[in-house]
Amino acid sequence: MKWLILGALLGLLLTTPAALTATATVVTALASQPLLLAFVLGAVARPYLPLVRKWTR
Repeated sequence: MKWLILGALLGLLLTTPAALTATATVVTALASQPLLLAFVLGAVARPYLPLVRKWTR
């Protein structure tokens, strides 16, 4: 389902040149903010990181 939505989005962007330009502008503006980029990368990587166990006595 995820790939179907991604394909529909890419098809829409390729058929509408103004949407492609607007999307590129938004992505560039978001990627130029390092704090937001670090947060997004951390949120994406979090499910794949190992769980940290509590200290044992």
